This record gives sequence, structure tokens and C-alpha cells, in this order.
Amino acid sequence: MASRQTEPDPDEEQRHFDEAMSDVTPLKKDHRVRVRSSAPLPKIGTRSPYRPPPARSRDDEPDDLEGDTGFVTPGVDRRELRKLRRGQYAPGRRLDLHGLTSKAAIREVAGFIEVNRRAYRCVAIVHGRGLHSPGKAVLRAEVRALLRSHPAVLAYTDAPRDDGGSGAVYVLLRS
Repeated sequence: MASRQTEPDPDEEQRHFDEAMSDVTPLKKDHRVRVRSSAPLPKIGTRSPYRPPPARSRDDEPDDLEGDTGFVTPGVDRRELRKLRRGQYAPGRRLDLHGLTSKAAIREVAGFIEVNRRAYRCVAIVHGRGLHSPGKAVLRAEVRALLRSHPAVLAYTDAPRDDGGSGAVYVLLRS
């Protein structure tokens, strides 16, 4: 024979609850208001088109991009940048730009992002640090300027030290 379950008496449940809460002191009312503002996501194609950085002579001040270690598109959580920097996103594909001219490298990067944006969440681009280049290293600055203006790029940062450090960049892509 199946046992029959009876529903508990609501008055008895309330009595048990009141007994359990009899020695509880209520918290003071918090009158602060929490506001969560989020920037609207940019529409595809609203960013300015890529323009290479202005030419500099060797006598100019040091490049201001030396401190450019990361970028996050407005509306993307900055914690994603931290995850990317720590290597928590493994790059699915890698592009090596060593030996290319700046124009060829920019074409390669733009094509690489377009081809891989739907297949991979994270990619790595190795541009080098320019230590063996005659004159000033330009690939790092131009690649990062392109990444900042590309609509498929959500964030980028220097690769972890064991994967190229400042000579490579991990890119988080919009799918």
C-alpha cells in the first residue's frame, strides 16, 4: 500500500518560523542605490578605419606605445583582458609576421582575423619586438592600431612571457 502524504499545516509552519526567528535582529535599511551602467556595444563598422601611425624620425621622443600592453572594446568586461593576459584563453591559430613589410603584415593580419573570427575565440599574432630591424620597429605599433580599429576584436594583450611576451599579442575575437 502506498503511503499517503499530507500537506503541512501553514499555521504550524509559520509558528516554527516565528520561533526560529525570535532572537534575530533586523538589519538597518540601506538607502544607497546601486547603479549598473554598461556602455552600449558598438555596431559593426562604426569604428574609424585603420590609419597607420604617423611616421617618426629616430630623434623623436620614445614611442608612446611602449606602455600599450592591452586593449578592451567598450562594453567588454575588463576581467576578460586579465584572463587573456594570464593565458586562460588558448589561441586556436597563430600568425607569424617575421620578415614581412608593414603593408604586407597589415594585409595578413586583417585577412587572418576575418578567416578565423568565426572558428576561434582567441588567436595569437607574433609581430616580434623589432630588435633586429634596421631603424625603428614598426610592426608592433601598426598591428595594434589595426586591432584597436577592427570590429571583430574584443580585446588584445601581450602574450604570456613563455609564449612570446611583448613580441606577440593574444587577440580575443567576436564570433
